[in-house]
Amino acid sequence: MSGAVPLKRLESGRTKPGEGLFDGPDAGCGHRLPRGEVSVSLIRVFLLGLAAQIAVSAVAVVQSTPTAGSQQPPLMEHQKEIALAFSACPPSVASKAGVYVLEKSGYVKVRDSRSGFTAIVQHSLPTSQEPQCMDEEGTRTFLPRVLKVAELRAQGKSPEEIKRFVADAFAKGVFPTPTRPGVIYMLSTENMVPNDKGSVAAFPPHVMFYGTHLTNADIGSEGQAGGGPAFVVNEGAPHALVIVPVVAHTGSDHASTDKSSDGPQ
Repeated sequence: MSGAVPLKRLESGRTKPGEGLFDGPDAGCGHRLPRGEVSVSLIRVFLLGLAAQIAVSAVAVVQSTPTAGSQQPPLMEHQKEIALAFSACPPSVASKAGVYVLEKSGYVKVRDSRSGFTAIVQHSLPTSQEPQCMDEEGTRTFLPRVLKVAELRAQGKSPEEIKRFVADAFAKGVFPTPTRPGVIYMLSTENMVPNDKGSVAAFPPHVMFYGTHLTNADIGSEGQAGGGPAFVVNEGAPHALVIVPVVAHTGSDHASTDKSSDGPQ
């Protein structure tokens, strides 16, 4: 009889479902968690999952966006970069031009040229954007330098180290200089180029002609700041270029011109 008393007391002290602390989900081995502990556990799981998502997103942003002061230009989606490169070319040239895109290790060719022309988005500075369409002579002489600079940047070389490498390569003939007249088209409306002061700014469509070792004085120009019809960049250097801004013509402009020339004047 004495052994039955504790059992009665335990049974009489048992709470009904919904009235006690232990009517939460089963915790395993027959135990049930208190309702308060269940809520805390669920919140904790939610917060941990949210923190993990934020961490993954932050890593993705860091990997795709250059940090402040980075010497690497931001990478573009390939199709967008290809379209931007071709926007530098006349339509008749773009259809047969080769094209390069920039990746983490440097430029990669994605289409061979069928005309000698090459389209590429150069970055003289990490923040500049210079879509170009160079002829066969430019592909032979200017393109190797553009490709090498991107490769050196990807290797973490400083601007000073790259500048010294380029100067030494020209001195040793590693980078050849143009031996005939030629052209580099920059007809894109999305040009962001370094100016005389070294800052990057928008610049209108233009055409560049090879002017090895040429200076602004040689062509009677006061330079870009002078606002003349032409000027020289990289004055006196093996890769000097004569810049001639152009006015883009739309199809409607051509049509109106043709129409006005049909009848008697």
